Amino acid sequence: MTSFDDLDAYVAIPRVTALRLSPDGTWLAAVVQTAGGEPRKYVTSIWRISAGDGIPAAAGGKPAPARLTRSAEGEGSPQFLPDGSLLFVSKRPGPPQPGLDDEVDQDKTALWLLPAGGGEARRIAAPPGGIGAVATALRSGAVAFTSPVLHGADGADDDRKRRKARKEAGVAAILHESGPLRYWDHDLGPETLRLQLGQIAGAGVETAGGGAAGGGGGAAADAAGGGGGAAAALGADEELLETRSLTGDPGRALDEVSFDVTPDGAAVATGWSVWDEAGDMAGEVHVIDAATGRRRVLLAAPGCDFEDPRVSPDGRLVACRRVTHDSYDAPGDVTVVIAPLGEAGLDETGSGCGGHDGTGSSGTVAQLDLLPGLDRRPLEMAWAPDSGSVYFTADDQGRCPVFRVGLATGQISRLTTDDGAYGSLCPSPDGRFLYALRAAVNEPPTPVRLDVEESSDRSAVPSEPVRLACPGSPLELPGRLAEIDATAGDGAQIRGWLVLPRSGSAAEPAPLLLWVHGGPVMSWNSWSWRWNPWLMAARGYAVLMPDPALSTGYGHDFIARGYGQWGGQPYDDLMAITDAAVARADIDGTRTAVMGGSYGGYMANWIAGRNSRFAAIVSHAGLWALDQMFGTTDLPPHWRRIFGDPIRQPERYLANSPNLHAREISTPMLVIHGDRDYRVPVGEALRLWWDVRHRAASVRFLYFPDENHWILKPGNTTIWYETVLAFLAQHVLGEQWQRPGLL
Repeated sequence: MTSFDDLDAYVAIPRVTALRLSPDGTWLAAVVQTAGGEPRKYVTSIWRISAGDGIPAAAGGKPAPARLTRSAEGEGSPQFLPDGSLLFVSKRPGPPQPGLDDEVDQDKTALWLLPAGGGEARRIAAPPGGIGAVATALRSGAVAFTSPVLHGADGADDDRKRRKARKEAGVAAILHESGPLRYWDHDLGPETLRLQLGQIAGAGVETAGGGAAGGGGGAAADAAGGGGGAAAALGADEELLETRSLTGDPGRALDEVSFDVTPDGAAVATGWSVWDEAGDMAGEVHVIDAATGRRRVLLAAPGCDFEDPRVSPDGRLVACRRVTHDSYDAPGDVTVVIAPLGEAGLDETGSGCGGHDGTGSSGTVAQLDLLPGLDRRPLEMAWAPDSGSVYFTADDQGRCPVFRVGLATGQISRLTTDDGAYGSLCPSPDGRFLYALRAAVNEPPTPVRLDVEESSDRSAVPSEPVRLACPGSPLELPGRLAEIDATAGDGAQIRGWLVLPRSGSAAEPAPLLLWVHGGPVMSWNSWSWRWNPWLMAARGYAVLMPDPALSTGYGHDFIARGYGQWGGQPYDDLMAITDAAVARADIDGTRTAVMGGSYGGYMANWIAGRNSRFAAIVSHAGLWALDQMFGTTDLPPHWRRIFGDPIRQPERYLANSPNLHAREISTPMLVIHGDRDYRVPVGEALRLWWDVRHRAASVRFLYFPDENHWILKPGNTTIWYETVLAFLAQHVLGEQWQRPGLL
C-alpha cells in the first residue's frame, strides 16, 4: 500500500510550494500546504529547512524540518529582512490596534514579522484591503507591498470609511469603465492595487562587502527570548508599520505583476500593465523613486510585454522576461533582457521587440538580450550574488533544467542534466550554491541544493541535486516511469512520459489513459497534485502524457507546427503517439480512454467528435464553442490575437471549434467544470452538456459551484477522483457504475 492507494491519504500528503533563503544562507523558509480543519481545507504554513549539504547530522539523518508558524488561517509569502527577521502574510487575528475596525478589517491579510532572534510574531501592517505581494530590500529595512484600495480613497482612513459605507448599504456592485473585468477566479474591482513602501528601523544591516550580515537564527513561532535588529525596533506597544503610497490610483496597472526593491531601498522596479480602449494590454517595467514617488518608464515597446523585473544585487541593472505578442500569423517568443536601472544606456544594445528573428524596434532604454541564440522559453530568473550572471529555468525535452548566462560573455551553461523541473531559485550569498524546488513527473516538489561553482575556465559543471529533508518526502510510487516517442505524419518526433502500474506486463497488459496537457503552450515535465497519474497507476492504469505540437521544450518551430490549428497538428501528434503506446505488449489497446483539462479538455472534446477509438472521455474545464468562449473568457484580446475577430475572420473558429462536430459524438463522456472558472467560463460545459446529452451513449456532468479552473478543496478533490475513477471503471474496465456516496 502507498499513499496513492487511498484518496484520503493522498490529499493529506504535505506539499512544499515555495522557498526563500535566509540572508546568511543557513536555512530555507518553506511554504508547506497541508489539509486539516472542519470542514477540511488546505492551509499553508512556514517551515524551517536546514540548508546543509545533506551530510547526516550527528544524531543521525538530516536535520528535521521545523514548523515556524501555526494558525487556522495559514501563513505564506515569506520574505526576509537583512537582519534575518522573517516577514509573512496571514489572515490570523492580531491584537487590537488603534484605528482598526474589526468589523471592516476582519478576514483581511496582514503583514507579520517573526524576529530573527526568536520571540512571538508581530503584526506590523494591516491596511483595510489587506496585503498582496511583498518584496524587501537586500541591504536595508525597506518593505514594499501592494494593497487593494477602493477607487477614489485618499489614504487608509478614507478607504476604511468607504468600505464600511458599502457594507452598511449592502452594495457589492462594480462599475467598469475599461477592461479587464475578471481574472482566473475573481472579479477585478471595485478596488485597485496600490504600491506601498515602509521602513523597519534596525532591520537593515550592511557589511563592508555589501552583503547582509547576521540573521538566520533559530526563530520559531513559539520561541522564547528577544532579538536585535527589527525585533529591538518593535516595542511592546508598537503601532502598525508606517508606510506611504508610491502610486496614486493606478487603475489595473498593478494587477498580477511582480516588483522588486533596489538593495538600498531607494527605488522599486515594477511591472506595469497598460490597457487600451479595446481592452488589449501591454506589459511594461517602470521604476518608482522611493523618496519622491516619481515614476518613469524603464522598458516598453509595441507588441511586447516586459514582466517579472529583478534588480541585480549591486543595484545597477534590471533583468526581466521580454515576451513578444502572439499574432494571427505567428506565435510570439520569450527571452531575458537586462537594462540599466539609471537613466544611462548600456554600451551594447540587443535586439528590440520583434519576431522570432529578433528584429524590431528597441525599448525605452537600451536593452541587452541575454539569450539571442537560445531556442527555449525562459520561465524563472534569479541573479547571481556577484551580479555577473543570471540563473534561469526553461522547459527542455520533457524537463525544466536550470541554466546560467554570463553577462560579460553571453555564455549559456546548463547546470542540471537530470529529469527534474526546477523552480523557486535561491542563490546562496557566497555564490557557491543554488537552492531550489526540484520536481519531476515521478517526484513531488522537494528542496534541493545545487553546487554551482564555476570551473577554472568559467564553464559550468552540471550538478547533481542534493535533496534536503522536507515534510511529505520521499514518497513511494505504485509504478514506474518510462519515456516514449513516435514519428508524426510530417516527420516530427513526438515524445512523452508513460506511467506504468506495477502490474503492467505482457502477461497482464494495462488499460491506457491518454492525458492531454493544458496550456496549450506548456509541457508534461513536472509533478502535478491536481492531475496525478500515480493515483491511476495504483488502480492498474497506464497513463500516457505526451507533448504534441504547441508544447514547450522543443523549440519555436515545434510550437509553430500547431499554431492557429488547435485541432489539427496537435491531434495528429496525439494519435501517432497513442498508436505507439498501444503497440506495446504491456498495454491493452482495447481498453483506452482520453482525459484532459483546459486545453486538454478542448482536445478531449475535439477527439470525441473526430473518432470513436476510446471507450470513455473525461473533459475538465474544456473549451467547446470557440466564438463563445473567446468572448466570455477573462482575457478575450489574448485569444483574438491568435484566432482573429470571429465576425471578420471566422475561418479558424470554424476549423477548430469542437461544438461543430457534436453530431459525430457517440463516446461516453464525463464533463467537469467549476462555476468560478473565468478563464474557461462554465458556459462552455453547460452548452456542451446540452449539445451532446441526447447523442452520446452516456454523458454525466460533475459540477462544482464553489471551485474555479482547478479543483482545490480536499473534499472536492476526493470527489473529483472518485467520480472519474467510477466513470472509467464502468466504461474502460466494464464494471458496474458506482455513484460516489457523497453525490
